[in-house]
Amino acid sequence: MARRVAKIAAVLVTLFALLGALPMPFSPAALAGTSAGADHTGPAGGRRVVLLGMPGLIWSDITETGTPALWRLTAQGSAAALSVRTTTVTTCSVEGWLTISAGQRARLAHGDCALPPAPATIPGDPAATAPGWAAIRKDNAQTSYQAEVGLLGDAVHRAKGCTMAVGPGGVFGAADRNGRVDLYAPSIDRVPTGDWSRCGFTAVDIDDVFRSFVTAGTDAKGTQVPVTLKQRATAVSAADRRVAQVLAAIPAGTTVLVAGLSDSASTPHLHVALRNGGPGYLTANSTRRPGLVTLTDVTSTALKGLGLAQPPKAIGSAWRTHASGTSPGAKIRTLEDEDVAAQAVSRMGGMFFVMLFGGQLLLYGIAAVALRRRWGGGASRRRILAGTHVVALMGAAAPVATFLANLIPWWRSAHPAPALLGCVLLAVVVVTALALAGPWRRSLTGPGLVLAGLTATVIGLDVITGSNLQVNAFMGYSPLVAGRFYGFGNMAFAVFAAAAILSAAWLAERPLRAGRRGLAVAVAVTIGLVAAAIDGWPGWGADFGGVLALIPATAVLGMLIAGKRVSAARLGLFCLTAVAAVLALSFTDSLRPASQETHLGRFWDQLGNGEALGVVTRKAGAMVHSLGYWPFTVIAIASLCFLYFVLSRPLDWRAALLDRAYSYSSTLRPALLSALTLAIIGMVMNDSGVVIPALVFSVAVPLALAACVRALEQDEDLADTPTPVPAEPRSAPTG
Repeated sequence: MARRVAKIAAVLVTLFALLGALPMPFSPAALAGTSAGADHTGPAGGRRVVLLGMPGLIWSDITETGTPALWRLTAQGSAAALSVRTTTVTTCSVEGWLTISAGQRARLAHGDCALPPAPATIPGDPAATAPGWAAIRKDNAQTSYQAEVGLLGDAVHRAKGCTMAVGPGGVFGAADRNGRVDLYAPSIDRVPTGDWSRCGFTAVDIDDVFRSFVTAGTDAKGTQVPVTLKQRATAVSAADRRVAQVLAAIPAGTTVLVAGLSDSASTPHLHVALRNGGPGYLTANSTRRPGLVTLTDVTSTALKGLGLAQPPKAIGSAWRTHASGTSPGAKIRTLEDEDVAAQAVSRMGGMFFVMLFGGQLLLYGIAAVALRRRWGGGASRRRILAGTHVVALMGAAAPVATFLANLIPWWRSAHPAPALLGCVLLAVVVVTALALAGPWRRSLTGPGLVLAGLTATVIGLDVITGSNLQVNAFMGYSPLVAGRFYGFGNMAFAVFAAAAILSAAWLAERPLRAGRRGLAVAVAVTIGLVAAAIDGWPGWGADFGGVLALIPATAVLGMLIAGKRVSAARLGLFCLTAVAAVLALSFTDSLRPASQETHLGRFWDQLGNGEALGVVTRKAGAMVHSLGYWPFTVIAIASLCFLYFVLSRPLDWRAALLDRAYSYSSTLRPALLSALTLAIIGMVMNDSGVVIPALVFSVAVPLALAACVRALEQDEDLADTPTPVPAEPRSAPTG
C-alpha cells in the first residue's frame, strides 16, 4: 500500500507542477519598457540619491572614535543588517554592484574577487563605460534568476535623469543597459564641486575595507592571508573619512544610502545598511523584520528615493524606518548580534546535522539489534525497551528543540556556538520529559502525540507571530543564505507538517475506537486543513509548495481513517484541489500593493508574464541538486530501510513490530502512510528536494519506533499477567 501511494503521488504532482508552470493569457503586471541613453543631466523629479557602496563593511567595524561619520549617521538615521547573498556563498564587490544594478541576484561569471576594473573613458567626455558589459549582461540574462543588469540606470534615464559614478565599482552599479554612466570620477577627491548636484543618482565606491583584503593576497597554498585587526581598523577609518567628505559635499536634502554590499573574505557576513533621515531600524517587505534588509532592496530604495516606479524585474522592497529611540551604541550591538548568531549557525550547521542524523542512524542500528534479541530475563529486556523508547523520543524532539533554543539569547555568550548546542540539548531534554510526564506515558501513541502536538504548536504559533524562532535556527533559515526571511522555511515546513499529520491521526484515535468514524475523519481533516492554512496564508507561512503537499497528505489520512481505498483518481482530484488552493492564495496576494505582496503574489504575476516556467525550472534544478546533500540523502534512505527491513519485517519470535503496533493503534498506519505521501510530494514540489523527506522521517520514524517499542512493552506486561484459573464447577445437589 505504501509503495502504491508513493508512486501515484510522485507521478501526479510532477504533472501538476508542469501544468501550473505554463504561461497564462493575462498580464497583471506591466512589462518594463526599453531605455535609451539620456541627454539630460538634471536629477529626476528634482530628487537626489547618493549610494555609498562600502564592500566588506560590517557592524563590528563601527565605533564612536574610529568611525565618527558612520557613528553619527547611525545615530541620526536608520540602520539594519544587510544580507548580501547573490548567486554564490560569498559575494564579491563587482557582484554586489551588479545586483544593485539589476535589482536581482547577479553574478560575474568566471571572475574572481578582485577589485573592479577601471571603466573605459574618452578624453573630454565625462561619461564612462563598464568593461565587458555586453558579456556580463548576456550571461546574467541566461541564468535562472534572469537578472537584467543596467535596470537601475535605465530607469533613471527613462525619467530624463542622469547617472554618476565615483570609483570603478560605482560604474557597475549605476550603468544603463549599454554599460554607460553619464558622469564619472575615478575617486572622491577628483569630483568637481558642482558635479555632486548634477545627477539624480550617484553611486560612490568606497572600497578601502575590501581593498585591504585583496592587497593582502594569498600564501603559497592559495589561502587568503589574514588581515590583522589593526590593518582592518586603519582601512575602516580611511573609509569613514571618505564618507565624511561625501556628506560634506552633497546638496542638502539628498537621500544617502550606505551599503556594505559584499563580503571581503571567504566567510560570508551580514553587513552595514544605513539611510539618513529619522532614527530607528530599517526594515522592508522582503524580510518583514526590523533591522534586517537585503541587497536587492537597495535598488528599490534608490528608485523610491528618486520618485521612480519599480520595474517588475526588480524583486526587492524599499526600505522603511521602524522608529526606535535606541542609542547608536545599543543599535550597533543589536545588529552585530545578528551577525554573531548567523555566523554561529553557519559554522555549526553541518556538524549539527551530522550529529543529529548520525545519532538517528545509531539509534536505528541499536534498535534493530535490541528488538530482535531476548536479552535474557524479563527485567533486563524491559530496561532495554524503556531506554530505546526514551532515546527514540529524544530523537524526535531534536527538530523542535532547534527552534525552542532561540528562546534563550545564546548569541550573547562569550562562546556562542557551544552555547547554541547546549540550548538545543536542554530543549531536547525538556520536551522529552514533557512527553513522558503525564498519564499518557503508558499509552502506545500518547508520548508521541504530546511530542508531535508540541512540535506543531510551537512552530505554527511562531509562524503566526512572525517566525522569530526560525531566524538563525538550525532548521529555520539563515540571513546569510537569504533563501527565506519570513513565513515557513522548507526545513521548518517539513517538521511542522509531519508533526501536524501525526497529531491529526492520533487525535482521531479516540473517536475511531468509540465507533465514531465520521467524527474521527472530521478531526483529522480539520487539523490537516488548519495546518495547510497556517502554511500557505500570505501573512503567515506564505509557503507555495507546502500547500501542494499538505492537502493531498491530509486527504490520504482522511481516506484511510474512513476506510476508503486510496485510488489514483481520488489522489489526483485532491492534488488538483491543492493546485487550485495555492493559485487562489497567489491571486489573493497579488491583489495587495506590490510593496506588501509575498512571493506567492509575485508568482501569480509571473504566470501572467510567462516567466513562471523559469521559476519552476530553477526550483526543479535545485531539487535535483539537493540529492548531493549526502547527510539528508543518507538519513532519508536509512529511515525508509529501517521502516521496511526492521519494523515491517517479522521478528524471529514475533509478528512484525508495526503489525503489533497497528493492533494497539488503529491510526498509526494511516499516520505513517500520510507522512510518506507528504515526504514524496514535498520533495517534488520544493527546491530543497531530499531535505523534505529527510526531516519528515526524522520526526515520523523515531515516533513510529517509540510506538513499536511501547507495543512490545505492553506485550511483556500481558505475558507477565497471570491468567485466572477458572473454578471447578460444583456438582448439582442430589435428592
